[in-house]
Amino acid sequence: MAGNISSAGPRSVSLAKLQSLNGLFAVYKKQGPTSADVLNNLKEALLKEAGVKNPNPRKRKKQDVKMGHGGTLDSAASGVLVVGVGTGTKMLSTMLTGSKKYIAVGELGKATDTLDATGSVVLEKDFEHITRVDFEEKLKTFTGDIMQVPPLYSALKKDGQRLSVLLKKGHKVEAKPARAVTVYNLILQDFKPPLFTLDIECGGGFYVRSLVDDLGKALSSCAHVKELSRTKQGQFTLEDHALREDHWTLEHILRSLQPCSGSEQHAEDGPNPPEADGISTHSPKAPK
Repeated sequence: MAGNISSAGPRSVSLAKLQSLNGLFAVYKKQGPTSADVLNNLKEALLKEAGVKNPNPRKRKKQDVKMGHGGTLDSAASGVLVVGVGTGTKMLSTMLTGSKKYIAVGELGKATDTLDATGSVVLEKDFEHITRVDFEEKLKTFTGDIMQVPPLYSALKKDGQRLSVLLKKGHKVEAKPARAVTVYNLILQDFKPPLFTLDIECGGGFYVRSLVDDLGKALSSCAHVKELSRTKQGQFTLEDHALREDHWTLEHILRSLQPCSGSEQHAEDGPNPPEADGISTHSPKAPK
């Protein structure tokens, strides 16, 4: 067990309820922690509530509760993180391929090595020539089924190691080949150069950082992601479903839990997806 369980009583009843949970629910991931950190903090809070003393949520074997997340968000991003509990972990693969929505704030005129604000500026270019009309015209070319090259700093792997980890170790890493992704909707919400705000709906395997970088180049400038929030993942929305940290309790999860359906392949302790929707799992620096 991950810790010592108290004697029979209300707490042992809570533990039994926790262990009987099966399904999906969503939590709010704030800017700062990784998706794995959020999952471990959630597990720890629930195990403590259930009466487990000194719980170790990172211990993978003989867990008191099986839990995983579907669709990694980088430490610098916030928003909806879908969690599977019990046999609900079998359903998480659908979260990786389903529709997602993001709100992204980009900055024109500066490119970074990570394509977001956590990286170092590697290029600066003029952006004064770009108008709102220009921007909206370019967005049309990035809507529908498009080809996209994943960022170098990403959770994609080479020889079993994440590209972001290899780069931090000083290894030379080649870009992955372009792959097909789908953009269902792409709207320019706000345009106040150098800043702009995009409302994005996309399919699985899509990187918002690559989109913003490609947009900057297409506009004869450069750009990077300044802020990113996932507002929808599958059926779960930020506004209606994502539990804030003060609601990470058995009572609130029971209220919001979506029961299991289907029979997808089980992933031990939930999938730790090889690629991120939006941005990479790890950044080379802590978020600013």
